[in-house]
Amino acid sequence: MRAPLLIAACLLGTVMTAACRENDPLEGRIVCIDPGHGGTAETDSYRVGPTGEREEWIDLRVALMLRDILEKRGAHVLMTRTEDVAVELQDRATLAVENGAEVFLSIHHNATADPEANFPVIYFHGNASENEAGVTLGRTLAAALAEALFEGETEVSIVSDHAIFPTSGAAVLRHSYGIPGVIGEASFFTNPDEEECLRSAEHNRREAEAYAAALADFFSHPIPPIVEKDSLVTVEPFEVFQESERIRPEIRQWHENYLAGLVAQDIGTPEALDHALQLFTLSARSFPDSWIARACHVHRAEILEALGRREEAAMTRLRANEHYVPVGHEFGIRDSEF
Repeated sequence: MRAPLLIAACLLGTVMTAACRENDPLEGRIVCIDPGHGGTAETDSYRVGPTGEREEWIDLRVALMLRDILEKRGAHVLMTRTEDVAVELQDRATLAVENGAEVFLSIHHNATADPEANFPVIYFHGNASENEAGVTLGRTLAAALAEALFEGETEVSIVSDHAIFPTSGAAVLRHSYGIPGVIGEASFFTNPDEEECLRSAEHNRREAEAYAAALADFFSHPIPPIVEKDSLVTVEPFEVFQESERIRPEIRQWHENYLAGLVAQDIGTPEALDHALQLFTLSARSFPDSWIARACHVHRAEILEALGRREEAAMTRLRANEHYVPVGHEFGIRDSEF
C-alpha cells in the first residue's frame, strides 16, 4: 500500500504547488530585468569601488539571482544580458517593449565622491504626476530594499531620472516609457564597507529577494496609470554634475553645503539669502539624487520667492514636487528635512 500512498502524496503536493503558484502575484507576469552597464572595464575608471569591485559585475550577480527567484514563482523573465558584455541602451528597452513586459527593472549600484554615502536611490522616468506607476513601483522597491539591506533604518531617494539627466532622463526608461519601470540603485559601491558586502553572495541574494518581494507587492494591487510625458506639466532642466563628474572631490561637501545653507537662510539678510541660495544650489547640483536634494529645491524656492524672483520660485517648487517623491518615518528620515 505504500506505493499508492506515495503516489497520492506526490500528486497532492503537485496540486498544492500549482494552487499556490496560481495565487502568487508573480505567476504569469512578464518582467524584463536589465543588469546595468556591462563590458566597460576597459572604457571607464569610475564604476569601480575602492578595492576594485566593478558595478557591472554586481548588477549581473543580483540580476541572475532575481531571474531564478522569479522563474521559480512562475514569472516569465526577459534578460537584457546574462554575461559581462555591452548592450545598447535602445536594445534593452526594445526587448521589453516588443515582448510585452509588464515591468522594466534596471538593476544598478551607485557611486559618488563621498565614501560615507550609502542608501537606496530609485529612479522613475519623467514627471511624478504623469508616471504614477513608476512612482508606485519606486516606493514599493525603496521600502523593500531599505528593510532587506538596512533593517529599515536608512535614508532613501525616489527621484525622476531627469534629476540626474536633466534634458532627457535615462535612455532605458525613456525608450520603455509606458511600461512601469524604474532604475534601482540599491546601495553605493563607493562606500568601502558596502563594497565588501556587495562581494558576498548572501548579500546579493538578500537584494534579489527584496526586488522579488517588491514586484510581488506591486502586482498585488491595481497598477496606476502612465500618461504621455509632458502632457500635464513641463519642468525646466536644472544643470547637475553627471556620471564621472560625481566623483569630483568638491562634491564631498554636499551635506555640509546644505547645513550651511540652512544657517545662512536663518540669518535672513539679502546677502545671507543669496549665499544660502548658492549653497543649496551647489548641494543639489553636486548630489541631485541625494536624500536632501528635494529639501534643497524647497529651500531654493523659498529664497527665490523672498528675493522677488517669483517665476523662478514657481518652477523650482514644481521641480521639487515632480522630480522628487517625499518619504518620511518609514525610512528613518525626519519630516522636517522635507
